[in-house]
Amino acid sequence: MASEVQNFYKNKYIFLTGGTGFLGVAIIEKILRSAPEVAGIYLLMRPKKGKVIEERLKELTKNPVFEQLLQTQSDDIFKKLIPVSGDVGENFLGLSPADQATVVENTNVVIHSAATLDFQATLRPTVNINLLGTKRVLELCTRMRNLKSMVHISSAYVNSYLTEAEEKLYPCTETAQKVVDLVDTLSDAALDDLLPKLLKDHPNAYTFTKQLAEHEVNKHAAQFPCAIIRPSMITGAWKEPTPGWTISKNGPQGFLMGASKGVIRRLPVGVDLVYDYIPVDAVVNQTLVLGWYMGTNSFREVKVFHCTSSTSNPFKWNSVVDHVNDHLHKYPLKSAIWYPRLKFVSSLWVYKLASIFVHILPALVLDLLLRVTGGRPMLMRLHTNVWESLNRLEKFIFTEWKYHNPATQQLAQSLPEKDKQLFNFNVAQLQWPEYFVQLTQGVRRYLNNEHPKSLDAARRKDKVLFVVDLVFQVLIFALLGWLLATVFGTSSSLFWVYAIGSYLLFSLL
Repeated sequence: MASEVQNFYKNKYIFLTGGTGFLGVAIIEKILRSAPEVAGIYLLMRPKKGKVIEERLKELTKNPVFEQLLQTQSDDIFKKLIPVSGDVGENFLGLSPADQATVVENTNVVIHSAATLDFQATLRPTVNINLLGTKRVLELCTRMRNLKSMVHISSAYVNSYLTEAEEKLYPCTETAQKVVDLVDTLSDAALDDLLPKLLKDHPNAYTFTKQLAEHEVNKHAAQFPCAIIRPSMITGAWKEPTPGWTISKNGPQGFLMGASKGVIRRLPVGVDLVYDYIPVDAVVNQTLVLGWYMGTNSFREVKVFHCTSSTSNPFKWNSVVDHVNDHLHKYPLKSAIWYPRLKFVSSLWVYKLASIFVHILPALVLDLLLRVTGGRPMLMRLHTNVWESLNRLEKFIFTEWKYHNPATQQLAQSLPEKDKQLFNFNVAQLQWPEYFVQLTQGVRRYLNNEHPKSLDAARRKDKVLFVVDLVFQVLIFALLGWLLATVFGTSSSLFWVYAIGSYLLFSLL
């Protein structure tokens, strides 16, 4: 027997933006696996790097995210995916008149996931994609004859100027039209000068434009059922389709990727702060449930839902900090450059000081070796990018937010029993220590592209790297001790005192 959510999506067409991103790919997989009787999914895609949308769709279906799906379905299931050429950054979404007519005629549910997530982006591109892109999607929705619901994927951080936020719309300090007019009339240089005054307490143009976009959704809530879902930092899969699955390098999976290689050795983190992480499958399930929930109720006002963990199952790094290195050595990489040893530091200045010794200097040496051997130097560029981004990200690293989510919890509890199982987003059940074991394995498999079959060879290499790292440290600190003894003109027998003292001092970083 199909569940209520499955029955809702049966024979319906979904229009999805952002379908090639981390969240979008996961949404596609979940629909095909758990609601396979869907009529079809219109995927807004644009040609990229010389590839037409049909080629990009074929590449998308090769993603390992679909491995679980293909155990029960044939490749024919991908015929449900209908690519339409377009771009949220263009008028009418860049759709041809014929594609517009098809989408308008057939679509029943709209899921708007496309956005620019670049915290460094200036006002012009963020307004075009995040704000105007949303307006363009909504304009298309107004023409759809059989639209049942529209789900707008926003972000919990649209209100990041507040340390506590509820599931409601907060007033904007500027109107969307004023911001659009400024972008239309001012030069890039003038916009850059004006940006701090526009942002006020917003940390960047991303959160500013995403908040404006929410209010555009609200304007249409009387015309068709609209839900806004606000995920926090989206991380690898909790359960579906495979524990630990990810293609995103943002957040914890990104630095686990670097730490497992041995190139990320320090991480600025407040171990006693609550960090709001949410697994991608929880976001996917709640998004699809909201499509059903809004489509089966006669709401005439926008509904806001926090897809977050900070108040329902708060995570602190101190719950896993003592085990992270154990996970890295239990599931090591065959491609590791150095012996992994990750240490958490509580401030940016300590991180930057330590980074000179454990990141920058080793990167210079290794990049030089790569040049000599004909390889492509990349470590210095990696650490330079991290260094430059830290000041921009400091607010997000060392601020604790509480996103209250009673509407989300009530929705999760009210689901029919079968839907609770099929579309679970109740993260109160999640065990964070176990989750990070799975995430470490997922990073190994999906970001570092190392199959579980290579694990034995990787563990042998990990033991070799341990010995190399140990010998290297003995030599370096012995040399440092000798140099200090020489400089201060003390007895050569005291160089071990200097060596051990240097080691102890360095270990504080």
